Amino acid sequence: MRCMEEKRRHILAIINPVSGTGNKDKIPRLLDTVVDQQVNDVSIIATEYPGHASEIARQAVLDGIDVVVAIGGDGTVNEVGSALCGTDAALAIVPSGSGNGLARHLRIPMNASRALQVLNNGVVGSFDYCTVNGRPFFCTCGMGFDATVSYKFSNEGTRGFITYVKTALAEYLKYKPQEYTINIDGAQLRERAFVIACCNAAQYGNNAYIAPRATMQDGLIDVTVMHPFNIAESPLIGARLFLRQLNHDHHVSIYRGKQVVIERDHDDIIHVDGDPMMMPARIAIQNVSKGIHILVPPSLPDDV
Repeated sequence: MRCMEEKRRHILAIINPVSGTGNKDKIPRLLDTVVDQQVNDVSIIATEYPGHASEIARQAVLDGIDVVVAIGGDGTVNEVGSALCGTDAALAIVPSGSGNGLARHLRIPMNASRALQVLNNGVVGSFDYCTVNGRPFFCTCGMGFDATVSYKFSNEGTRGFITYVKTALAEYLKYKPQEYTINIDGAQLRERAFVIACCNAAQYGNNAYIAPRATMQDGLIDVTVMHPFNIAESPLIGARLFLRQLNHDHHVSIYRGKQVVIERDHDDIIHVDGDPMMMPARIAIQNVSKGIHILVPPSLPDDV
């Protein structure tokens, strides 16, 4: 970790007004009152359409902005962070989405005012990110049941954790596991899986730990394979997911490596940091070590 240099910083805040379930109207006032105006120049832009956050962030890099703040959910964070990968600009996060997986992993407060205080601390860490078929992600990408739920959830009229749980329960009753070939750093496996999650960070969001031992500074991808289970076993698996004990369940295998290739029978939906998208039958995931700078709390544990 390093502190940002003692100079006037240029900060651009990108607000996604439609992410999550909360109101963003108070954010401009908080940026003005919480962020130290004596050492920071702060500007604000609201997104207007999908992909806009990425466009704004790419221009911010060209303009020499020091810090780009993503104010939204994991989708917004992914858009902004993807534009900052491999640059000198630092990502900051004010979580206001449904899951907020990256912010939770990095111990960034869920309260907007406290999250903005991280800007004043100026502690920058260099963290890994991963790519799936060349597309960056920061928490997880996955296929199988969780990708199906992500797709269905994205088409629901309401957001939030309760809606997600309802969607998951409805899909579980009709989902059929698939066969996959998984190559991890040259070692090949054949698995029939309910879920395959390739993880840079430990959780999906909402403190659901799909890869309990994953860190963003080890240069590795944690590959969590969840094997089929019956509905009577689901409460225990669900409890272990939230208690950060999923690696102790006999239905779960977790592998680690730098490069992963997964082959399926056909093109299908995957999710990338929670956003569903269609991808080819062959999926290539790789880790990019220390490829993005992120502003984090100064007391961040070493195992993050």
